[in-house]
Amino acid sequence: MNTQDSASGVDARREGMNIRQRAAFSFGNFGQSAFYNALSTYFVIYVSQTLFAGVDKDLAAKLIGVITSLVMVIRIAEIFLDPLLGNLIDNTTTRWGRFHPWQLLGGLVSAVLLVLVYTGLFGLVNVNTTVFIVLFVIVFVVLDVFYSLRDISYWGMVPALSTDSHERSVYTSLGNWAGTIGYNGLTAVVVPIVTTVTWWFTGRREEGQAGWTAFAIIVAILAVLTCLSVVLGTKESTSSLRSKAQKSGGPIQAFKALFENDQLLWVALSYLLYSIAKVITTGVLMLMFKFVLGMEEIFWIAGVVPVVVDLIVAPVYPVVNRYIPRRYLFLGGMVMMACGYLVFAFSSDTLPMVVAALILFYFPETLISTTAILCMTDSIEYGQLKTGRRNEAVILSVRPMLDKIAGALSNGMVGLITVAAGMISGATAADMTPANIQTFKLWAFYVPLGVIALGFLVFFFFVKLSEKKHAQIVAELVKKLDAEATSIQDAD
Repeated sequence: MNTQDSASGVDARREGMNIRQRAAFSFGNFGQSAFYNALSTYFVIYVSQTLFAGVDKDLAAKLIGVITSLVMVIRIAEIFLDPLLGNLIDNTTTRWGRFHPWQLLGGLVSAVLLVLVYTGLFGLVNVNTTVFIVLFVIVFVVLDVFYSLRDISYWGMVPALSTDSHERSVYTSLGNWAGTIGYNGLTAVVVPIVTTVTWWFTGRREEGQAGWTAFAIIVAILAVLTCLSVVLGTKESTSSLRSKAQKSGGPIQAFKALFENDQLLWVALSYLLYSIAKVITTGVLMLMFKFVLGMEEIFWIAGVVPVVVDLIVAPVYPVVNRYIPRRYLFLGGMVMMACGYLVFAFSSDTLPMVVAALILFYFPETLISTTAILCMTDSIEYGQLKTGRRNEAVILSVRPMLDKIAGALSNGMVGLITVAAGMISGATAADMTPANIQTFKLWAFYVPLGVIALGFLVFFFFVKLSEKKHAQIVAELVKKLDAEATSIQDAD
């Protein structure tokens, strides 16, 4: 075998490893995003429609308000933990790498606890509501912490897989692609799973406790399988930027790394506004199908539309991004999403227009979220050049932290909308008055539309970190680190 044939064989094996690693990484977010949807959106639906089904209607409304408010407070309070969790991951050194141990531990523990909260703590809610609420707070806090460890270690791994901006876009777009399928695929199957299992146990096709418990078990099993995919199928690289970088430092340095990185903060603010708008609306789509359209049985459409759209958009993102800068993909996506809100607001009572609104609403999801994650990832080198420290998991803990804030506000808003619009357990579409529908539209569509407009303005005026700028930063960093290494060697 000549040298050229040998080199070709090595290249082929390397490409095969890259493909397997990309597949393993992206599959991880399939289960992770399904888990997030179950934890944020459908847990509130479970609480408002089933958890207190056997309780007096007025008391049920109060208890729904208490639980959803507690979830919102817990998740907002925990956002200060995420940079610390990121710092913990950044300072982890094991034979299995920096990220894999937390991916595995976070995935296993959070999966078990998700099932526990979907059982009403094994029916304790029907025995003593006070004890239930106290224990619920403890369990939910632990659940959220371990989910965060998994989420932060997953996205924090991207800069450890490659320093090339385009290659990062491949991993990020594939992760988002699989994540969108997992997140919205859950929407397509939640009603069939819950109602069918409930029918098996009770003979009634409704959203019963047995159905929701089975739903949680399925999501938990999927979460475990997909975290194992990441642990067993990926390997961290040892680039010069990572090996020569200073240690990330302690908790104080972790927070300094965030606040000194202005490009990270502007991207984060814009993404947060987008995420708040999105999760408020996705959190109440099931209520729209049930109470506005009166067609809960076809709610699966709200899951199928984004999956089909994502199958088209996500795989071509890296290709499109070669010709269209991320800036325009992000801003164009925000404009399209705003158009979707307008269709929702004026035509949410007819199925064809709802489908059109869903397409406009979900089509830009990959464009926006992938761009935001890539900008945050590239801000690692921006911050390293600016401060002299490399913080991977700390900086990328910001995105899970933002999702947690948005999810917390969504939990509170969904509870508010459910009660304010009279869409609690026992109500039907026939019970809805024009005032109920207008209240629903105000909070589900008009308010998020204003939030999207604000996010557009933030990104347009303040985000300056482009692909070209990042490439210049990487080149400057490598040159600087090499010069420092040479200086140390000369001194010795």
